[in-house]
Amino acid sequence: MLFMDAYHKYSMKLLVAIAPEQYRDEELDEPVAVFQKSGIGFDIASTKTGTCSGMLGGKAQAVLTFDRVNPEAYAGIVIIGGAGSPAFLWGNRDLIKLVQIFSAARKVVAAICLSPVVLARAGVLKGKKATFFRTPESFAEMKAGGAAIVENPVVTDGMVITANGPAAATAFGEAVVARLNP
Repeated sequence: MLFMDAYHKYSMKLLVAIAPEQYRDEELDEPVAVFQKSGIGFDIASTKTGTCSGMLGGKAQAVLTFDRVNPEAYAGIVIIGGAGSPAFLWGNRDLIKLVQIFSAARKVVAAICLSPVVLARAGVLKGKKATFFRTPESFAEMKAGGAAIVENPVVTDGMVITANGPAAATAFGEAVVARLNP
């Protein structure tokens, strides 16, 4: 029975995507804490496996590379932001393809800080309300991707969830959980 409870507890899993360097620590730690409290499992993926380093000195273990992910194993994808996002995530074809697959399957597609640009580049923000951490580059990318930009900390539009930065990290995690458990 204990085994069944453990299995049931983590029968729903999310894929959490981070940059191998310079991901934003709170944007990973706070949503993951919400997922764990809610009984939702997760795997961390990046451009490489092994230790990834956060902007504030945190460390996370990536167990998968984006090209090795089986989207059918996950209820959604959550893309963490930070200074490493433009360099490692924005142009990653495997990650963009994963976002498109999750979106087409009507699964949760979520991104925080600078990472909603990945959703824009994947074409899933056309006509969708979204928020993000604003820089001249990220603003141009979000507009090019057709996002209806909203100045809120967290924005949910259908199965797409976006957040604007570290201060919204816990609320972002809660919005993901709420969308998984309507």
